Parts: sequence; C-alpha cells; structure tokens
Amino acid sequence: MIFILKVTTNKEDRALEMILDRATKKNINVLSIVRPHGLRGYLILETPDRDTAEEAAYNQPYVKGIIGKTISYEEIKTMIEPKVEDVNIQVGDFVEMIAEPFKKEQAKVTRLDKQKGEVVVTLLGASVPIPVTVKIDNVKVIRREESKEAGEQNAEN
Repeated sequence: MIFILKVTTNKEDRALEMILDRATKKNINVLSIVRPHGLRGYLILETPDRDTAEEAAYNQPYVKGIIGKTISYEEIKTMIEPKVEDVNIQVGDFVEMIAEPFKKEQAKVTRLDKQKGEVVVTLLGASVPIPVTVKIDNVKVIRREESKEAGEQNAEN
C-alpha cells in the first residue's frame, strides 16, 4: 500500500532519514520511501499495511501525519519516474532567460542535457563568454539558426 506523509516543508530529507533509521532499527517492513522532486512538504511511503506505515512514521520529528486514503502507483507515477521530455531546444539556438537571476537576458545554447533537463548557455550581453548551466524550463527559444537544408525545404513548400 502507498501512503502520502505530510512533513515539515524543507525537512523532507531529515524526516526520510529518521523514518529509515527507525525502520532499520526496529525491523519495520518499509518497502520504499520517496521524496518526489518538486513536491515540498510530502513523502511517499510504501508498506504492506497502514499499521506498518503508522509504526514507521508515528511520533517522528517533522512528520505531521499520514494523509487519509491509500493511493495507487498510477496516481504518483509522474512524480516518481523520471521523464525525458521531447524538448524543442537545440545547440546553437538563441534563447531568452525567463527566470532569475538572468531574467530577460539573451543567450546562445552551447550544450544540451535532456536527461538532467539542463542546458548550458553563453550569455550574449556578457563581455567575457562564461558558460552558465540552467534548467531547460528556465529558457525559451527566441531564434533558431536554420541549417541550409531546412531553409531549402521551406522554400519548396
């Protein structure tokens, strides 16, 4: 059974460690415990039954409680499984930063890591080109250098 634990925000890692320590010391049957990326204030706990979940989490610092019902794996699948998005960013694209600290700065993509969801860009306004690594969702493409072949295909249509 899968349960959602409400924990103190920004203390998810510590709560996870404490639950694991208790499970190890008392030989509690915790099948898995996950801190989903981007979900603050919650942990996902898998145990055979609710009593086991309560035993693992009850009276732990930073743990506020177990949220009502059990959930299915399908409901949390998107939070747990890494997804590789089909990102429409390519090396050589000119992008605009849409998040701080470089908001509204323009840059050129020099490297792309879809697995990590990051791009390495060089800021165009900088006097010295320094590579900066940012999350893919912090940039938007403003101009793409089209290859000669792509330009010819567009001219034919």
